[in-house]
Amino acid sequence: MSDEEHDCNCPPEGLPAYMGTFADLMALLMCFFVLLLSFAEMDVLKFKRLAGSMQSAFGVQREVKANEIPMGTSIIAQEFSPGRPEPTPINNVMQRTSEQDQRNLQVQCTPDQMTDELSITEDQKAGSDDALVEKMAEMIEETRSDAVDLANALAEQIKKGEVEIETRGRDITVRIKEKGSFASGSAQLQGGFDMVLHDVRDVLAEKKGLVLVQGHTDNIGISTSRFRSNWELSTARAVSVAHELLSEDVLNPQRVTVSGFSYTKPLVANDSQENRALNRRVEIVISQGIDQQTRTQLDDLKEENPQVFKELDIKLTPRFDIRPDEIF
Repeated sequence: MSDEEHDCNCPPEGLPAYMGTFADLMALLMCFFVLLLSFAEMDVLKFKRLAGSMQSAFGVQREVKANEIPMGTSIIAQEFSPGRPEPTPINNVMQRTSEQDQRNLQVQCTPDQMTDELSITEDQKAGSDDALVEKMAEMIEETRSDAVDLANALAEQIKKGEVEIETRGRDITVRIKEKGSFASGSAQLQGGFDMVLHDVRDVLAEKKGLVLVQGHTDNIGISTSRFRSNWELSTARAVSVAHELLSEDVLNPQRVTVSGFSYTKPLVANDSQENRALNRRVEIVISQGIDQQTRTQLDDLKEENPQVFKELDIKLTPRFDIRPDEIF
């Protein structure tokens, strides 16, 4: 063998070196596109529209069979009908397949089911009205029971005609007449009547409700060095009563409101001396009120059925006078 054969510059055996890098790059690109394909989501609606356009373009007509297989039912829609909180019969829920773009479930109710649901709703409203009437009746009876307790504490003054007690709905009115409590034209309580108010105070401390002390006069004007008008006289008498009710810190002062109405709210017409005497008074009104839930129910009843609300108001809020022979 010659020396030239031994000295020839032959290429190295195997693939070129750059092929390894090229193969790695191709493998990475293939993995990249596979991942892109796996992450991709197909818009079925757009695909169907595209397919429909292609079919129309190539003149392919789709045949819709009369008996198509339903696309599916919804368990949630079967058990929970939208927009009706009351229990309803199970509705037949299915999805229409004749329209390609239909994506909402159709809830079908028969006329009998609608009638039954309306009957159930009316029965529920009637039951709710009855429950409201019963609840109001219990609250009114509770107020009357508290009024009887006040009457028992003031039994002697009621028999003498110095005090009257009545209820109207959730309000108790303790009416203190001028006779025996104030001298004519004066806001100073007469001797011994402060103890009467202490008895009232002790009972009120155990009862719930706001305490409204309201002064009233007749329509005969007054102008003295002490009082310029009936407004000052009525307010001063209410303040005198409130002071006795708040004595010894038995009654919470945050419950008490004092006001004077002068001659603006008479009990009877100011056309005689006897009637004017009836209008000169101080009233202690215990307003027990109604809770917010019951008030909301009454407002709803007034809006939905004004006639029932009117009958309820007349039935449950009459004037209830406590006579001396009703005191134990």
